[in-house]
Amino acid sequence: MAVHEASSLRPRAGSSAKSVLLTILGELVLPRSGTAWTRSLVDALALLGVEEKNARQALSRLAGQGYLESERHGRRVRWRLSAAGRTLLTVGTERIYGFGLPSTGWDGRWVVVLCPVPEDQRAKRHQLRSRLAFAGFGFLGPATAIAPHADREAVASAVLTELELTDGAAVFRAEAGELVPAEELLRRAWDLDGLAASYRGLMAGFGGRSPRTDEGRLAALVALVHEWRRFPFVDPEIPAQLLPPNWIGYRAKAFFDDRHARWSPGATAAFARMEADSEP
Repeated sequence: MAVHEASSLRPRAGSSAKSVLLTILGELVLPRSGTAWTRSLVDALALLGVEEKNARQALSRLAGQGYLESERHGRRVRWRLSAAGRTLLTVGTERIYGFGLPSTGWDGRWVVVLCPVPEDQRAKRHQLRSRLAFAGFGFLGPATAIAPHADREAVASAVLTELELTDGAAVFRAEAGELVPAEELLRRAWDLDGLAASYRGLMAGFGGRSPRTDEGRLAALVALVHEWRRFPFVDPEIPAQLLPPNWIGYRAKAFFDDRHARWSPGATAAFARMEADSEP
């Protein structure tokens, strides 16, 4: 999957109806038949505070992007994930549930991207920064990005090629010298304090939730996964040996897995009943 396609999974500010719908599709529709009735999806979104008009607009927008296909059954419409939609959500699901585990075995080398964007192509600066950030790069300056993962070299090269910025750019691997040690590079390129605060916020926000109905568990599960979806875009999965002791990200991962396991069966049951009630 190209980086710009995968970035469609990034939750937008304000939790738009389309973004929440993507979470529902990935969590409750993809594992089933890959299909769902309009009424089921509208009702599920309503549990998250999304009005019916906005829910239907979100369905139309995902269909317009080629991620959903519709089938009419009398007056009802059944939505089916397209091949592109299945790919998008499968990759996203793997990323969500595989994310957050300790990363070990770092060889001490960084992938470094140097790419001064010419003034006449300044519109591409934001694209370059957002795509490299999605791939796990931090920034030492406007034209210098680094990542502590050797496999990101191919991603960086692909991004530069897609944006037609290879002229004047360079991608290489390097080790930190004595002047600026690796821990200092880490501090300069990423806001670890801010990231830790975000993890604490997630656990504080969901730690007190104890839904008593399956519908409540569906709402809690979707909200939890929707919030967790943000972290692969802001946490580059720094190697364990560079992180502070008892890094809170690992505790947040355990918290997420625990709440997901608690709420998933009830959420799945609630959505199955919505589907049954929506049958012609």
